[in-house]
Amino acid sequence: MVHSSPRVLVIRNGQFLAGAGPDAGLVTRDLVAEDGVIVAVGAGVGEGYTVSDSVQIVDATDRLVLPGFVNAHYHSHDVLAKGTMEEEPLEWWALLALPPSFPPRSTEEVRIRTILGALECLRGGITTVQDMVTLFPFEPEQLEAVIEAYESIGIRAVVGPQFADKTGIGTRPFWEEVIPEKYHSRVKSFAEPDPDFDLLDYLEQKYFAEGPTNGRITWALAPTAPESCTDDLLKRTVGLSEKYDLPIFTHIYESKSMALEARIHYREHGGSLINWLKTLGMLGPRVNLAHSVWLLEDELETLAETNTQVVFNLLSNLKLKSGIPPIEAVQRLGISYSLGCDNPSCSDSQNMFQAMKLTATINAITHPDPLPEQAYQVFEAATRGGARAIGQSDSLGELAVGFRADCYLINLHDPSWLPLNSAVRQLVYSESGRGVETVIVDGDVVIQDGRSTKVDEAALRAQLAEVMPNFLADFASARERVSELRPYLLEAHQRVWAQDVGLNRLLSGR
Repeated sequence: MVHSSPRVLVIRNGQFLAGAGPDAGLVTRDLVAEDGVIVAVGAGVGEGYTVSDSVQIVDATDRLVLPGFVNAHYHSHDVLAKGTMEEEPLEWWALLALPPSFPPRSTEEVRIRTILGALECLRGGITTVQDMVTLFPFEPEQLEAVIEAYESIGIRAVVGPQFADKTGIGTRPFWEEVIPEKYHSRVKSFAEPDPDFDLLDYLEQKYFAEGPTNGRITWALAPTAPESCTDDLLKRTVGLSEKYDLPIFTHIYESKSMALEARIHYREHGGSLINWLKTLGMLGPRVNLAHSVWLLEDELETLAETNTQVVFNLLSNLKLKSGIPPIEAVQRLGISYSLGCDNPSCSDSQNMFQAMKLTATINAITHPDPLPEQAYQVFEAATRGGARAIGQSDSLGELAVGFRADCYLINLHDPSWLPLNSAVRQLVYSESGRGVETVIVDGDVVIQDGRSTKVDEAALRAQLAEVMPNFLADFASARERVSELRPYLLEAHQRVWAQDVGLNRLLSGR
């Protein structure tokens, strides 16, 4: 039997965080990984290795070495729409940007947008994405294109195709009564049902039963939002999660409209989606509730009791007028939380440095009294919190023996780090992503000197230029269709804001 030599990565002379907390200092260490797994971290442990076909050595002198970020809430399907919109209320934005409002996309466009989004993530130190991708109408070869795109660029991805079995018109308050019936077919949700195709059955047979396609691509279940799903569909989701040990990601209480939907249509559960989900068994450590802006205090307590997790997305919440989530309460109650950068069309940037800074600074103005220091908490959420969210806390989120070698290197000569007073605080409040030079996933250098080692970026730009005219034409058509709905959408929006849902998450000055 032939035994191949292990694939070895050696990071030499890097600066590592020495301990936890905002005042953690730095210590010079080496890191050694074999076949993607860290086998040694410490002073001088990388000595004695020489470059060969199986050994790669990274000089990390004057570089800060940090565990890779986990982007725990992301959608690759609208990468091409970044920069197309200013402020739009969530429900209007969804009609402008999401796949059900567009004609079918080409497989080539799906491939290009997936690689492009992953490249932006990697360039900013994001080594793992949880992609709630919508493919509408669903085409098996397009899901394969998503997987192959992630494999080709080298990022770690937890893929969760979105699904629902209710149509958009019936899931938002006042839409059916204020929008004329002739326009109902234009009103779409994040994911629309396909009565002729059972996506969950397909995913189970094709992917779940076989396990991961490789070490970097794994799976999640992604019911788009509870109110867009029937009890039976959510029970199936819970059953598959338990059978295959898969995390669940769903949107909840992102906007006041979603909270009002709960108050109106889930009265038998106290007007609470959380109470309803509890009766279905869809709470617990495998469940991640993206946004969680309009949670009531008793609902937060239920999440804490059941170890259910949340994912904050401040970048999109602010732009879409969704409001400010209860960050302080989540921290106070000990609820595990992670951070996401959300849709490229409404956050416009897959940048975890922006997400951390917004989370920390917005939280500071939610209470008049001083809060516990935020920098290390949000750094922990962007790393270990994300690893917990995707069910991989035993292998990701830390640079320790036995963990996967997912990390990035920041140039400490960048002005953001001069003078260096607190590595953690300057990471959260000063760094923009400009200092990221090298990114490593599974012991594999995928970004070097700020460039991908896996894809030809010039060729990618050329391919992008070929698909953009068709995308922009379809986007213009979607904008035109939505413009006819604006008076009705505005009326529904104003009716929602006239209602009392028990709290206010918008900084309206009243």
